[in-house]
Amino acid sequence: MGMLSDEEQAALAPARLASSPTPVPTQVVSSDEFLPVAQTERQRKVEAHMNALGDEYGRQNGLSRRRFFQTAAGMASAFVAMNEVYGPIYGASPAEAKSVDLAQARADGLKDQFIMDVHTHFLRDDTRLAGFVRGREAVGKAGWNPALVDRPQTIDDLKYPSWFKEIYLDSDTKVALISGAPSEDPRDWFLTNDMKLDAKSRVNQAAGSRRCLSHAIFAPGYPGWMDEVDRAIAELRPDSWKGYTVGDNTNKDLARHPWRMDDETLVYPFYEKLLKAGHDIVCVHKGLYPPSTEKRWPHLVRHAGVDDVGKAARDWPQIRFVIYHSAYRWTGGAGALAKDGFAQFEETGRVEWTSDLADIPARYGVTNVYGDLGQIFAQTTVVEPRLCAALMGILIKGLGADHVVWGTDAVWTGAPQWQIEALRRLEIPEDMQRKHGFTALGPADGPVKRAIFGENSARMYRYDVQRAAWRDDRFAALKMDYERRGREPSNLRYGYVVPA
Repeated sequence: MGMLSDEEQAALAPARLASSPTPVPTQVVSSDEFLPVAQTERQRKVEAHMNALGDEYGRQNGLSRRRFFQTAAGMASAFVAMNEVYGPIYGASPAEAKSVDLAQARADGLKDQFIMDVHTHFLRDDTRLAGFVRGREAVGKAGWNPALVDRPQTIDDLKYPSWFKEIYLDSDTKVALISGAPSEDPRDWFLTNDMKLDAKSRVNQAAGSRRCLSHAIFAPGYPGWMDEVDRAIAELRPDSWKGYTVGDNTNKDLARHPWRMDDETLVYPFYEKLLKAGHDIVCVHKGLYPPSTEKRWPHLVRHAGVDDVGKAARDWPQIRFVIYHSAYRWTGGAGALAKDGFAQFEETGRVEWTSDLADIPARYGVTNVYGDLGQIFAQTTVVEPRLCAALMGILIKGLGADHVVWGTDAVWTGAPQWQIEALRRLEIPEDMQRKHGFTALGPADGPVKRAIFGENSARMYRYDVQRAAWRDDRFAALKMDYERRGREPSNLRYGYVVPA
């Protein structure tokens, strides 16, 4: 179940048990959809430096390393450690990292920043996607963690309660969109369209405001797929739509219905139906298809790139097409992310297929193509921050800062606060700006980062940031009480890592 074979899973370890609970991950964490890369030498240095700073600064503040890492100063110390290894890419100083009060003052100054995460996940209660369970059970059988020996494991950490806590309490996210993924086997949809609506309604009713949005999944070619579209329009009224051009991304061995965004016979009637019903946002999963994945499923690779985006966007200018993960290809697999993605940029100034996406507005004369960050940001920040900066530069230069949207793919990598802090602090190095014509990202609350964090999606989803009640609804009071009691983010990541 999922992309990883039993042999591949046997060689991995659950991230929450095998990796250090540092404020920022120090190695790639995967779901069971792709193979993670091993921790690099520089990542090991970052992890060691983070832990050393956690011990030193924790003692100075009268805290254990674990408790210090749960503070704003602990988060700052993580970026100080990363700067020591990767160079000055993140705005973080030792003075901030040493002082819990100083770091908290900075965090308090930003906590009301509007952040709209349009790419979050959790799994249904009756999920069969048991890869995470099998991983935890393997740890128990191996005796690595005595607490797991002879004890049944669950994947509750990937279900609604954990999603709610990590999104709304452990991060500065104000509004989240619940996404999902289809499968040829109905039992393996992450969430059904009805489940997403139910969760959205549950959140918004509890908050007393519009804190949650949801996708409806569309699956061209599946039996009865247009009937489901009609039903979703009539009964579910989703905020936007999402599809996977590779078809079944969860069980690729079963994928019988890949499709193209510019298929005039199959997909164009869907676009027409949406517009007639007043819907105009179509999100499409692209990328995350390195050569290791292509080798196993070569027939799907031509559906994972972006050569079908430009024509669809030109033919349907009324639709906003949001390309998830910005089509970033070099995820996971035998060092591809760390080596091939950055090496490709260093040699050519381009990154496959993200640069192709960024070229579309100029090449096709369109303004309706957007890039979601998703795993593109989560993984490159962890593995190669200069590649992360380059990707941000490529997207902003090609699509425009007003066409890049914030998505984290949480909860696969745990609470998204570390990603929020990474973008707040990230700057494109000056040498990269000069060589490639990139513009600076600017301060955490500057116009570029405000746009990416929430203003672009708010405009797209017609969310009135100024008039919305998120500042004083029931969730705001809940979070205030949570922080007053002493928030304790777990710093856990869910999924798999390559063990040391």
